[in-house]
Amino acid sequence: MRSGLFAEIVAMSWETVRGNKLRSFLTVLGIVIGITSIVGMTSLIRGFDESVRSLMRDLGPNTIFVAKFSGVSFASGARFEDLMKRPNITPADAEAIARDAPSIDIVDITFGGGGPGSQQQRVYYGNQRTKPIMVFGTSERWPFAVQLKVDSGRYFTGTEVQRRAKVVVLGQSPADALFPQRDPLGKKVRIGLDEFVVVGVMAKRPSPGGFNIGADDFVVVPYTAYAKLFGIRANDVGRGEMRSTQVAAVPREGISRETAIQQVEQVMRIRHGLRVDEPNDFDLVTQDAVLAIWDQISQASLLALVVLSSIALMVGGIGVMSIMTISVTERTREIGVRKALGARRVEILWQFLLEAVFLTLAGGVLGVLLGTTVGVGVHLTTGFPVSLPWWSFAIGVGFSAGVGVFFGMVPAFRASRLDPIEALRYE
Repeated sequence: MRSGLFAEIVAMSWETVRGNKLRSFLTVLGIVIGITSIVGMTSLIRGFDESVRSLMRDLGPNTIFVAKFSGVSFASGARFEDLMKRPNITPADAEAIARDAPSIDIVDITFGGGGPGSQQQRVYYGNQRTKPIMVFGTSERWPFAVQLKVDSGRYFTGTEVQRRAKVVVLGQSPADALFPQRDPLGKKVRIGLDEFVVVGVMAKRPSPGGFNIGADDFVVVPYTAYAKLFGIRANDVGRGEMRSTQVAAVPREGISRETAIQQVEQVMRIRHGLRVDEPNDFDLVTQDAVLAIWDQISQASLLALVVLSSIALMVGGIGVMSIMTISVTERTREIGVRKALGARRVEILWQFLLEAVFLTLAGGVLGVLLGTTVGVGVHLTTGFPVSLPWWSFAIGVGFSAGVGVFFGMVPAFRASRLDPIEALRYE
């Protein structure tokens, strides 16, 4: 097709669309909604995704966690009944890793640090009380293992851990709830029937998306005191119970994480008496493993978004096809005149196809603008992190053009196949 003729067809198609603004807008409303959903939701999901990744990178990037089971096992398809049969993680495991894995610098044991078997308790001071929050026990090395700072006071010592001292370090939320406008250090708080002396307050933890998801709703006590408080036999390697216990191991500086993982795995396999051909009966969780699970979640979310938005695009595309079919019928005589004057089938086909593409492209551009406005508006009003990747715009415009080509083909082909004599007789 000659370039001049193609430009003429483009101009005619654009004039037809522009001459019926209201009908054109109503026709592409479904496209606008679909593209707005894609761009707006993509900006929010990507923003949240980047916020979570930043948080994971900040919290112990090289730390290796040893757990009875974790999301890594569930992601691999392991059955819950089989996971429950695994032996408990114990302080003796932490001691063995510290002793027999030379690449490890810091080792911590945590009881009740979240997940199955963790403890939710109210903490009291005078007539003040917190909502039910997580109580867990650690060694004195926990802040170094997970790279958290103490905001005021101090963390408990190794001697206090060995003596099962009743000392506690508060998260920011219980500190604010129990001691508004007061210094909590040295005060006694009550957990259950036992009193603990406050020796420190942890710094505020970052939270994904800036939301208050309870990241600071915790108090931490020596794991030996925790075991006594909740009646746990610390070195019990029993099976079939929900115990949230994990060991955190930090490699020495200059040692690769892969080397450290191999040594930790070897120590744990020897302790559990596993043969060479037997799989691990524990999980090794690293930042990469957590990020891999998060990748699956975020990709599934994006896929669900695309599927849902595609429904709106399909509805919009059907609307475009209906209106274009009506337009072909209304302009039958015009088509007959053009063919009588020498217009070829391909020129008629291109004219109607381009009208459909113009319609959906206009809807796509409008959807991109509205989706961007939605994302920016949410960020400005709530502080929710937003990311506007260039490819979401490309997908929005590309999808809308594709819908125009797909659903405009049938009416365009029908117009091109009209007999000129019959078309001129049409009333």
